Amino acid sequence: MASLPRGEVAPRDGSLPVAGLADTPFGVYIHIPFCTVRCGYCDFNTYTSTELRGVTRQSFTDDLLGEIRMSADIVRDSGTPLRPAATVFIGGGTPTLVPPADIARTLDAVRSTAGIADGAEVTIEANPDTVSPESLRELAAAGVTRVSVGMQSAVPRVLDILDRTHDPESVALAIRWAKEAGLQTSVDLIYGTPSETLDEWRTTLDAAIALDTDHVSAYSLIVEEGTALERRVRRGELAPIDDDVHADMYELADATLGGAGFEWYEVSNWSRSTDSRSRHNLSYWTGADWWGFGPGAHSHINGVRWWNVKHPAAYAERIAAGESPALEREILDSDQRADEVVLLGIRVRDGIALDVLSPRARTSVAGLIADGLVDGSAAIAGRLVLTDRGRLLADFVVRTLLAD
Repeated sequence: MASLPRGEVAPRDGSLPVAGLADTPFGVYIHIPFCTVRCGYCDFNTYTSTELRGVTRQSFTDDLLGEIRMSADIVRDSGTPLRPAATVFIGGGTPTLVPPADIARTLDAVRSTAGIADGAEVTIEANPDTVSPESLRELAAAGVTRVSVGMQSAVPRVLDILDRTHDPESVALAIRWAKEAGLQTSVDLIYGTPSETLDEWRTTLDAAIALDTDHVSAYSLIVEEGTALERRVRRGELAPIDDDVHADMYELADATLGGAGFEWYEVSNWSRSTDSRSRHNLSYWTGADWWGFGPGAHSHINGVRWWNVKHPAAYAERIAAGESPALEREILDSDQRADEVVLLGIRVRDGIALDVLSPRARTSVAGLIADGLVDGSAAIAGRLVLTDRGRLLADFVVRTLLAD
């Protein structure tokens, strides 16, 4: 499982060294770390029932509410009370393993502290085999507006390699039930699973389109160190992932989804309309403030980034003691914040303004245009926008722009 970054020790009272929120949208992330089984590729901060050391799903919700109540006092003491959340994202883990009544309690706690703005986007992630028509109706009644279903693949063989517990048919049911409950829908796909073929990936894309969902996220599989999948690759049971195959699969996704009426708005995300974009995920790429609640959750308030203790038991101990669960933090200086504008903003369709680049970075733009990675017409208009080829090499573009 991925380790947390290293920073300075966060104060036990959670106090912030700056005054309140920046003048940006404010969002809330809620991390629910429970999973029925651990998928072989996953290095997220998740736990099965045997790994929880006495923490239960029921007691966890009470701990979560404790942190939410604590946050309002922390921000208020820093100089400015929390603004209503424009977006809420409930992720994990598998949040839909928690009873809808506990999701409702959690959202009520956010409403009574920061508040949830009128028209807010409220998303919950779901495994397709953990929802029912009744549970989705209850979630909609609690204020959820959008469900993101972990489809990953429509090919049983690929799902087996990924250790997914659902079958392809359950995805269609989950999407249908979500729509009947009045929810917007999204599916998450993974491409580049070891031994996955282009034809199998095409099958998955066609199946996702046939669902008539509002939104598709497609992420390239990264074999993370310490995962079961990494051990299988290391032992030679599965072939290493080929970067060229990944590129071919990305291009196929963009062409196939584009042909079906989806438009890319962030390197890994496509939507049918502007209204069906994930506003919460876009807030990360555009430098907004957000507060992350739950074990291992990350937060960012006005240039201060911090992360909570990872294990639910350690998290519960902090809350029971009346202490912030924040473990460490970093305070970004002006140069770091400027770099993040480039690092994050370059991934979105509108790109970034050229005038946010350092003088040195601006000298590299012509070369990026010549290499076909940056749109020349957009640059003339004052914006740095990736081309189709540039999206494949977005990390290279960022390294070029931020090179010393």
